[in-house]
Amino acid sequence: MKTILRSAAVAVVVLMVLTAFGLCTYWLSENENAILTQFGRPVGQPVTEAGLHLKIPFIQAVNRLDVRIHEWDGQAVAMPTRDKLYIIVDSFGRWRISDPLLWFTRLRDVRSALSRMEDIIGSENRNAVAKNDLIEIVRTDKARQPVIDSSLRIETSDTNTTGSLPPIRIGRTAIEQEVMTAAVPKLKEFGIDLVDVRFMRINYSPSVTDQINSRMISERKQIADRYRSEGEGAAAKILGNKERELNQITSEAYKQVQMLKGQADAQATEIYAKAYNQSPTAAEFYGFIKTMDTYKRMATNDTTLVLSTDSDIFHYLKTVTPAKKAADR
Repeated sequence: MKTILRSAAVAVVVLMVLTAFGLCTYWLSENENAILTQFGRPVGQPVTEAGLHLKIPFIQAVNRLDVRIHEWDGQAVAMPTRDKLYIIVDSFGRWRISDPLLWFTRLRDVRSALSRMEDIIGSENRNAVAKNDLIEIVRTDKARQPVIDSSLRIETSDTNTTGSLPPIRIGRTAIEQEVMTAAVPKLKEFGIDLVDVRFMRINYSPSVTDQINSRMISERKQIADRYRSEGEGAAAKILGNKERELNQITSEAYKQVQMLKGQADAQATEIYAKAYNQSPTAAEFYGFIKTMDTYKRMATNDTTLVLSTDSDIFHYLKTVTPAKKAADR
């Protein structure tokens, strides 16, 4: 019985020691800092070393702070640009606690820190957007050239360009850096170290979406009309060249045809001349055949001729030789 009582007493003593040890100590991991508060007020300096630490039980409380990098996701807010276009900017950032004691004294918790960042960074976003045109916020930097915009550029007679973008002075990256530069010292006052700020999404405001779409449609229509006009001009030029070349080919072909006909007629005449000039009878017969052909072409049903009887055309009609006499001859 005494052994049992002795063991129970030892267990109670061990339990009390462990409880007292747990009440007087606390453990910090590598990613934590701690602020000790006594009746709600910070005491001493922040505990930044990982490991086992002591505290006064029942009087002091341990407030653990996560010193890793946190995220801030801002609200999408409508704001005007310098060229009077309302856009919706959705931004995000990364931050961490740089001064635990100052952060705990002024903010206490992460919710308050995020609310304060929303006010400060949101205000700097509006200031930066209001000082720059929309094209500066959309484009990454001034060195980047859009390939599609360059291909759509059309020069006009008044030295303006349609479908081209104005030159970029700084670009979105520089604007984001400007926001960060302005927000960092303001957040330092709350023990916050701002690591980075970026624009996550930029959309047109619904109030100007129709206006922007109409402007884009108008610009693309101008480009399409210009291309169509240039195409019609090129088509007319091609058709003109085709007609000229066709007329030239036709003229050359007609010329060759006439030359070939002339050469053929000359050869035919030469052949006829050689054939009918072999004897006086052949020549006379040739003349008779040609005259008969002339009669046939000349004397049609609707032709009226007034000729004298002495005309050479009636030579064979007036001097017909009888067949017998012709045979004797």
